[in-house]
Amino acid sequence: MEQHKETVLVTGGSGFLGSYCILQLLREGYQVKTTIRSINKQPEGIRHLQTGGATHLERLQFIEADLTDDRNWHEAVKGCTYVLHVASPFPGNTPKDENELIIPAREGTIKVLQAARQAGVKRVVMTSSFAAVGYSSNPKEHLFTETDWTDPNTSLPAYIKSKAIAEIAAWDFIRTAGEELQLTVINPVGIFGPVLGENFSSSIKIIERIMSSKMPAIPNIYTNITDVRDVADLHLRAMIAPQAAGQRFLALSGGSMSFTEIAQTIRNNIPAIADRISTKTAPDWLLKLMSLFKKELKQVVPLLGVVKEVSNEKAIRLLGWQPRSNQECILATAQSLLDQGIVKV
Repeated sequence: MEQHKETVLVTGGSGFLGSYCILQLLREGYQVKTTIRSINKQPEGIRHLQTGGATHLERLQFIEADLTDDRNWHEAVKGCTYVLHVASPFPGNTPKDENELIIPAREGTIKVLQAARQAGVKRVVMTSSFAAVGYSSNPKEHLFTETDWTDPNTSLPAYIKSKAIAEIAAWDFIRTAGEELQLTVINPVGIFGPVLGENFSSSIKIIERIMSSKMPAIPNIYTNITDVRDVADLHLRAMIAPQAAGQRFLALSGGSMSFTEIAQTIRNNIPAIADRISTKTAPDWLLKLMSLFKKELKQVVPLLGVVKEVSNEKAIRLLGWQPRSNQECILATAQSLLDQGIVKV
């Protein structure tokens, strides 16, 4: 294994994607620094990395830093050639005031970019989201690419709006105050893949619910899928490829899958839990009716039957990216939930 002299900062190192970025950087021989909101999370972060087969943990340094606080960011970026800005506020529940999400997302991004520029960092690779791409064009007969943008001045859920605003702010900063600093942005769809512990993406909760009989009837919803290992790989490719500077890259495996197809894939391939997995689709009218009484279903209704076709051609063509298939990603996710004891057999 080649030993790289460069040091890379990964923000949000105790998170699902952050952990996988660290794993790959360590495997490829980089020195790694990572920020976590509280240093008390360090043992949990190390545990996740060990579950993922981490090697050379002596090349990893944890630094306490929060996107809502100025402290320690200059120490975090000091001596770094690259920054993978993965950290982002993600709510457990929808906030009453959208600014509780928007302000930390925008200000935190600018904080990291300013610190990186002042430290002479070469390039920041920022994790944005399909949320910043695909929520303002009518998906009917439209293929979403990196040229599409979500308009944050329209009525949108707070999380989606926060991702669009944070990414726009990042590009504005680079254009007006970036100086020599380069920016590349990764826009993943729903992130799935093998879990390393209890801390995983909200997308995976869908699979956990399907596997745990918490979805006796499955809503008519479609999702695009990407494997966390592939998203981490795309970050590293975007970090070093000269042609990636100033570019956005959508991260997804292939075509969209319905929740019913996801359930069917797990049921067909993991016999131990097949009996408990429903593949019955809930009628749209029933969910619309239930949404009048259950607040959490209100967000589901606009998604019913909506299929978004998204292109991963740019990442494949420019960066030689080779993502796993939807099926491989879904089955690896499901198996890991069993292996970790999060879903009981």
